Amino acid sequence: MPELYRMQDSYKKAQNIKVLILDVDGVLTDGRLFFDEQGKEYKAFNTRDGLGIRLLQKAGIQVAVISGRSSIPVALRMKNLDIELVYLGQSDKRFAFKEIIEEVGCTPLQAAYVGDDLIDLPVLVRAGLAVAVQDANTHILPYVDWQTQHLGGQGAVREVCDFILQAQGKLDAIIDAYLA
Repeated sequence: MPELYRMQDSYKKAQNIKVLILDVDGVLTDGRLFFDEQGKEYKAFNTRDGLGIRLLQKAGIQVAVISGRSSIPVALRMKNLDIELVYLGQSDKRFAFKEIIEEVGCTPLQAAYVGDDLIDLPVLVRAGLAVAVQDANTHILPYVDWQTQHLGGQGAVREVCDFILQAQGKLDAIIDAYLA
């Protein structure tokens, strides 16, 4: 029963979301880091997450990224997804969160944040909808509204995008457009 109530509460919160803010490592990726012999970094991103982001953007919901690490592959992927609000190398994510809220012109309650570890706590406790991916660090779970069924980097972001679109009554029109 408490889990059902938690989902209903999350659904209500998702109805008011104007911006989805994402962590990168462990959320948009599976958290693993790959380096070649020259130190060049490689990351894998899920294409379904990318489509979910595009669908949110098309529905008028902004998407932003805050990462604790600076990364050329992340910057390239965000450019590819037309995400302009990108904050990399943020050891304290609160400042970026505040800037995003101001830039979007919304309140913290109109922001959703998806994280996976302790570095995300300062934003999770400020966001209107706080989400953890399935394989998140257990210490952040008491502070989130909802936990995805999918793992970070393996469709968790798409799950959140679909959840927000469904809560706002926009998902059926998107599906219908693909059927037309």
